[in-house]
Amino acid sequence: MTRQRPASDLWTYIAECIRLLYWIYFKPYTFANWLQDIHPELEPDTNLFAKRAEFPTNPRLRRYAGQVWWLTAVTPVVAVLVVAPVYILVSGEPFNWLRSSLVWLGWLIGLMVARGDNQNLQRWFYRFIWISLGVILIWNTTLRFAPQIIRSLLQALPFLVNLLPTLTQFWPLVGGVAGGVALGVVGGVASGVASGVAVGVGFGVAFGVASGVVGGVVLGVALGVAGDVVGGVALGVAVGVGFGVGFGVAVGVGFGVGFGVAIGVGWILGVLRVYFWVPELLWMLILGLLTLQKNSVLALRYLPPRFDELIRLPLPFMGEMIVEAYRENPTAARETIDYLINSTNQQPVVLQAMASIAVTRLNSCQTLSDIADMTEELAWIPSPPPKELGLVLPQLLDMSQDVSAARQATAAHRQSELLNRPISALRRLKNSLALGKNAEVATTFGSIIQRWQSILETAQRNLEEQGRLSKEIRQVYIAGNALDPQTAENRFKGRMDLFREIETLALSESPPVLLLYGGRRTGKTSSLKYLPDKVGASLIPLLVDLQGAASATTLQGLANNLVSQITEAARRLPRRLDLPYPDLGRTDPFIALQNWLGQIERTLPDKRFLLCLDEYERLSEVVEATSSRVPLNFLRYILQHRTSWTLLFSGSHELSELPTYWSDYLINTRALRLTYLHESEARELIEKPVEDFPKIYAPEAVDAIIRLTRCQPYLVQLMCYEVMELLNRGIRQNQRDAATIKATVHDVETVIPTVLERGDQYFRELWTGFTESDRNLLQRLLQGETPTTQDKASVRKLVRKEILYKESVEFQVPLVQKYVEQRLEEET
Repeated sequence: MTRQRPASDLWTYIAECIRLLYWIYFKPYTFANWLQDIHPELEPDTNLFAKRAEFPTNPRLRRYAGQVWWLTAVTPVVAVLVVAPVYILVSGEPFNWLRSSLVWLGWLIGLMVARGDNQNLQRWFYRFIWISLGVILIWNTTLRFAPQIIRSLLQALPFLVNLLPTLTQFWPLVGGVAGGVALGVVGGVASGVASGVAVGVGFGVAFGVASGVVGGVVLGVALGVAGDVVGGVALGVAVGVGFGVGFGVAVGVGFGVGFGVAIGVGWILGVLRVYFWVPELLWMLILGLLTLQKNSVLALRYLPPRFDELIRLPLPFMGEMIVEAYRENPTAARETIDYLINSTNQQPVVLQAMASIAVTRLNSCQTLSDIADMTEELAWIPSPPPKELGLVLPQLLDMSQDVSAARQATAAHRQSELLNRPISALRRLKNSLALGKNAEVATTFGSIIQRWQSILETAQRNLEEQGRLSKEIRQVYIAGNALDPQTAENRFKGRMDLFREIETLALSESPPVLLLYGGRRTGKTSSLKYLPDKVGASLIPLLVDLQGAASATTLQGLANNLVSQITEAARRLPRRLDLPYPDLGRTDPFIALQNWLGQIERTLPDKRFLLCLDEYERLSEVVEATSSRVPLNFLRYILQHRTSWTLLFSGSHELSELPTYWSDYLINTRALRLTYLHESEARELIEKPVEDFPKIYAPEAVDAIIRLTRCQPYLVQLMCYEVMELLNRGIRQNQRDAATIKATVHDVETVIPTVLERGDQYFRELWTGFTESDRNLLQRLLQGETPTTQDKASVRKLVRKEILYKESVEFQVPLVQKYVEQRLEEET
């Protein structure tokens, strides 16, 4: 391996320094990320020599510190050599090379002292600089407006007459030393370089208008721009402009109005980076002309923000270029958007471009497939979306996802049914825009919604026609997921006694806490989803799925999830309700939630609210994850202080099965048990799940399904689903006549193994809930034995869980018995 030559090392070092100087002023975000790679605590304004102890273990940190020192030392000299001729040419006055050189010499000495990281010395020089600047400003102001005071002072203190010339000669050297110690490497590379340039040039010019212009430009570029790097974008502009005005006024008082105005304006222009913006504007105009020739994608590589991450003033055509490039090459446009968002200050331009892209793509949909693809195509747009898109884009993307799910259904009639949800959502959205106050959003999205609605309704009619022409039986049974009114429609059967009891208790003068409990897959979630359609207008049920909310690991996350689900539940009510969105960021999130509930009460004073917490047991996971009972205290607050709100907890556990602390929060609880369907309700579900369903069951087959499932709603749906699949397979294979087909007992018995396999998760949940003594008892019952006195606890538990009958101690559900037999056989 050849060793690199010293000359090559030197040029590499110089190249790194030049790159560093470029990053400071044009790539501050890249610079900040690069610093984090060197040291996790490193910032642009970090005094590197305060971390001298880490140099031996972090060679990159040591190298960076050395480069900062050299840049801080050498850059002022280069700046003076460049600025001095310009100053002489513009002002017609000589440049004071001696004074500038003395300043640089002092600056260099100060930098050497600063390497020692003497905090006390640095603080002393800080004070010296500010006191000196104050004395100079007061002296010049007094000399300008009250010269008699200066004359009186010189007469009273005649030694000052001889001392002032000496101070004038040595002040640049002393000031340079002070600046080098106090402002050099201590404030980081950006401040150090800027300060060095400012004092190097500042001491070389006179105090006229022309010199004010030159000085203002130099100070503006050096200090004004550096203020952004150190203090942040917004802070840099605000402070820079304010300081430019104040500094210009102050200097104008001391050194002349013309000089003060010139230096103040120059400073402000530097903070706004006008000196860089002008050539960038010209370059942007050239790129704009190029895009007329359809070269938008190529132009993205040469946008000014690619080279300057801090462009203050707006540039034309950039958003339009991104939108046009997206049509040609979405990948390249998205790469540019990601870069502009994460590495520049061009976020407003990007958000406008995002909004234009989204509207253009949504407006281009012509088919059902186009609409279905929108969710994936626009998934890169952040959530929440740009304000220009309001709340419309998320709703349209939800509809796109619903359309995609509908297209995945295997049968035409099922696809048609699943389109009901997005079609209804489009109608509601169109009505809300018509009544809304944002005319721009309504105009932008009105035509899109109308086109989508027309596409979906046409597709639905075509699918309905395909369904009518098909010889197969409509597969209308839904086994697994909870039934949703928007997609399952009237497949939900029974439970009217439950709905009446919930409504009566919730509207009573002192409503209790409601606890809806029952075994897995008995229809608890389905019942809560259908509840808004089954109660009167005075009661507003709002469903929250705590299984999803429990994924939050912080109280803030839980509060945000609760608000999101409550507002979404309100929007999905039969009569849509748009709740105000609370601000959870400024105070304790659950205090904000309490105030929010009160605000909702005041908005709808004649309504009662039923907050339905499904899978409520999951709150215990949040309590454990956060080590806080704040969520439970929040629920107790609702019970005690929010008279218009009633709580309904839904789950598979009784209170006695929960941790003991729950008893402190669930006081005055009314338990509502959800068990199996009544036989008449199960028969309706089997024979008439939807309107116009053909009579395809023999009476004996219906009896067999009821006997095998014991009217357990999930098992009824699953058995019927598999029977339909069996019949349709026979029709497709021409083994059975579609005109005369009937489901028989043999068909029902044929699908039992498939039902046990497809329902494995349900059966396995039951099995894992059995203790060893429970399983031992069930095994002995299957062998014909009777329970002993030692089995009383297991018998009581299995009866309560609706596994066994209390009287005969037999299995309630034959399908469960078959699964237990199968598991016991596998384990022996």
